[in-house]
Order: sequence, then structure tokens, then C-alpha cells
Amino acid sequence: MGRWQYTIYLLRPLAVKLMTRRGLILVAILTYGLALAFDPRPDPIVGDEPIRETLNLSSHLTTDEAQLSQAPDIYINWKEQAVASGDNLSRLFYRAGLNDLDVYRISSAKQGKSLRNLFPGEVLRFGIDSEGKLIEMRYEKSALEAYVFSAKGDQFVSEHIIREPEVLKSFREGTIKESLYLAGNRANIPDKTVMELANIFGWDIDFVFDIRKGDSFAVLFEERYIDGVRLDTGNILAASFTNRGKTYKAVRYTDSKGQTNYYTPDGLSMRKAFLRTPLDIFRISSGFNLRRKHPIHKKIKAHRGVDYAAPTGTPVYSSGDGRVLEAGYTKANGNYVFIQHGQTYITKYIHLHRKKVRTGQSVKQRQVIGTVGATGYATGPHLHYEFLVNGVNRNPRTVSLPKANPIPKAEKPRFNSMALALLEQLTANQQATQLANNR
Repeated sequence: MGRWQYTIYLLRPLAVKLMTRRGLILVAILTYGLALAFDPRPDPIVGDEPIRETLNLSSHLTTDEAQLSQAPDIYINWKEQAVASGDNLSRLFYRAGLNDLDVYRISSAKQGKSLRNLFPGEVLRFGIDSEGKLIEMRYEKSALEAYVFSAKGDQFVSEHIIREPEVLKSFREGTIKESLYLAGNRANIPDKTVMELANIFGWDIDFVFDIRKGDSFAVLFEERYIDGVRLDTGNILAASFTNRGKTYKAVRYTDSKGQTNYYTPDGLSMRKAFLRTPLDIFRISSGFNLRRKHPIHKKIKAHRGVDYAAPTGTPVYSSGDGRVLEAGYTKANGNYVFIQHGQTYITKYIHLHRKKVRTGQSVKQRQVIGTVGATGYATGPHLHYEFLVNGVNRNPRTVSLPKANPIPKAEKPRFNSMALALLEQLTANQQATQLANNR
């Protein structure tokens, strides 16, 4: 008799016994005990165990996919990995305890290409079940954009989620005691908005030399929120600035072609054809003076421009749209750029550390054309800037600058309606604040 035949022979009495009523009861008890012993549901969480979350897989699927899935609730642990410099997708998966197969399955999903270019600061969140299986992955590019990859059988379905923030209007006003920056700080205005305010009025007001104690400003601007949390600051919608008793006002307007600019209440562009100064950070080391004594040659020689002292490498902008007339080097000028603006105007930028444009190139207003240096006959890093009208040097600080084009006639009715509404809101907020301060 063979081994297996002998074993069956010995077990035959037990099999017969189990077929009785008492035996069937015994089988049922044993089956229930085994089911409890191998229950896959984990014990309740205590202490410092990882946070677990109930996930309904159909929550991120389309209607058809959700109907096909009908997956039960699954208990998962969430692991988060922030993208660091030098990270790639495989490295992030390995740190989360996952393998190359998981990387492949996620990458093969419809939105898998989104994972090819990861940037530091972005976040990947991995939802892993009690058996170590990846159930869901969330690639959070920002507070407003995410990709969700959800398990469906042996594959992953994906969804690109873009959330729209809630945009609210905010109002602030302030009075200058020392500087615009400090006044904006006291008024709880973000630095970005303070800089934008200076750029809007920068064609009419010199924020280095024209500002006086007691000057005031008011600004109506956007703030963006998501889930009640402020994300960032949006655009300035309307603003006013009072300098030396004269008040300037500006409103933001986007025309029918999608181009956005700031205008006066009458529809004149706040943006002039030329910047008053071609750099942001400076002090005037030498002004326009036709009888200045040259610091190197020690002789009376006309200084036909303005010297703006600034650190080496400070960006220098083109004052207006135009074409590079010359970009070169001479012993006296060092690195220089001359720009032609139509038939009437020429601007000159001398003693540059680096040139960023070439002869014949077209440039736009506020385009970087070089950096501050001390090349040529210069005693220190500075920009020598000249402004010529019909070939005659004019003082860049006082010359009357031509205005940019006003609102087209076809846009004027729509502009008037929008500008009136924004300016009324700005004025109403100013009056409400003044009334509250007088109580």
C-alpha cells in the first residue's frame, strides 16, 4: 500500500464522523475561528502609530469609472515626500517604501507625463494599505493644482485637478513718514503690492527725490484665498497717490484684445513712452551740469547726463521701446549702449559692466540691456545716462517725457463704466476709513 493510500485509509473514520450532525457543527465552529484569526482589518490605532484614513476609491473617479469600481472602503496610511534638489521619481518612491513596479504603473497612467519634471518644494503623498500596496498617489504641484492617481485593478486611473481661488478685494491706505516702503509696511500692504504701486506712479513721481513727509496713498487690490486661507496678493485694481498736494489716480483696465495697462480716470495711459530712471537701486552721484569739473581730468567739462551710483551688476533697463544704435566699447566710455527711439529721441548708457544687447537689436521698455559697472573713465561703479532730443542733450531728470497712447475711442465707453465703478469703491473705502478714524 502506497504512502498516500495509507494516509487516506487512516483519515477515513474522521471523514465519516464529520459527516454526522455533530461533525458539521464542529466544522462551522472551526471555520468561524479561522476567519477571525485571519481578519485583514488592522487593530484600532493607538499611541504614535501612523495616521490612517478611510478612502473611498470612487471619490476621484469619473461617474463611469466610479460605477465600475464600486470598491469598498479601505484603511490606508499616508506617507508624504517633499521633492528636494536632485530628487527623481524613483528616489521618492523608494523613500516611501515602494518599488520600481509602482513607479512603472504610476508613470503609465494617462497623466503620468506630469511626473517627468518635478521641482523642489512640490509634494507627493502616497496612500498605502495595510499590506503595503499603493492605493492612491497625489502629486501636489501647488495649493491650486494637483494630479491624483487612484488604483483600479492592476492599473491606475488619473485626474488633473485645478482649483479656482476665491478672489476678494482689499483696501489699504497710508501716510508717508520716512519712506513708501515703511508706510506700506505699517499699513499691512505686502511688499509686492508696494512695488507695484511705485511702478504704476513711477512715471509721474520720482520715489527717491519727490517723496515728502505727509504724502499719502490708497490702494484697492486683490487677495486670493483657498479654503479660507490667503494664498497671495493679486493685482492692484485702483489706486491714488498724493504727492506735494497733487493727487494722481490710476485704474487697471484690460482691453478687448486682452492687453492690460493702468490709466488715469480720463483714459490716459499711466505708462509714459520713457522711464524717468533706467534702474531701480541708485543714488545720484553727479547731476546734469554743463560746467562740471571732470573728476579724472580735473578740467571744466560739460556733464551732459546724470550719474547713478549703484552696486556692480545692478540691472540697467532700456528707458523706452527702440532699436540699439550702437553697442560697443571705447577707452573713455567703457562698455556702452546707445538706443534710438523713433526719429526724435536717443538714450545713452555708459560705463556698463556687461552689455546684454547687440547693435541693431530691437528692445522694449524696461528690458535689461546691461549691468552697472566701472569700465572706461570711471572712479567707481555707476551708470552715466544721457537723454537726447533731436540731437541735443537734455536733463533726464527734468525733461518733459512724451505720453503713451490713450484708450482707443472704441474702448472708451467700456473703460468709463469699469473705471467709474473701481474709483467709486476706492473713494467709498477712503471715506469709511476716515469716518472710523474720526469717531
